[in-house]
Amino acid sequence: MPKRKAAAKDTDCNKNGEPALSKVARMEDITPRTPPTTGKRTNYLSWDEYFMAVAFLSAQRSKDPSSQVGACVVNADKKIVGIGYNGMPNGCSDDELPWARHSEDELDTKYPYVCHAEMNAILNKNSTDIKGCSIYVALFPCNECTKLIIQAGIKEVIFYSDKYHNQANCKASRRLLNMAGVTYRQFRPKANKIVIDFTSIDGPPSKPSWSVWSP
Repeated sequence: MPKRKAAAKDTDCNKNGEPALSKVARMEDITPRTPPTTGKRTNYLSWDEYFMAVAFLSAQRSKDPSSQVGACVVNADKKIVGIGYNGMPNGCSDDELPWARHSEDELDTKYPYVCHAEMNAILNKNSTDIKGCSIYVALFPCNECTKLIIQAGIKEVIFYSDKYHNQANCKASRRLLNMAGVTYRQFRPKANKIVIDFTSIDGPPSKPSWSVWSP
């Protein structure tokens, strides 16, 4: 007898002859589903960190054994329009030209031959015009690169290191920048390192709370 009552209870129907739903089931039906709420990442890079990191990353293409310098030109829309690093001119073998910093003969040093990062970033531009742009560079620009920066119409220089501050060429750079109305400022990072981990993209994905919201 108890088993028959249980079976009868399971087959109860509503007025329309359809199986009756429990109160819990009916409540689930009328309760709207909402997506899980998550906040955005808070440890993302700032624009300054991002563009300076691009400059430092491009510097890793340099063959210079003593100084690897990169530069990144950015327009007003926060888009990169030029990247460069220090190296020998196109068509000139960096295996045959010298990389020395000191020699009895200046022609046996790198200085008469190497193109600086700022020069290459400006010449490598992918835009017809870089007037009003900013340039991010690892080192404060020398006087020769400063001339190019001014002539290209760049209006802001953001640099990381100013280790040659008291050298004549950097003093000349500041004089030229001040006269031309080009602003310059030193980048102060929140952290000393930005690590690029290629394996992070293969990390285990987090399980979505609602499968309907998964891509």
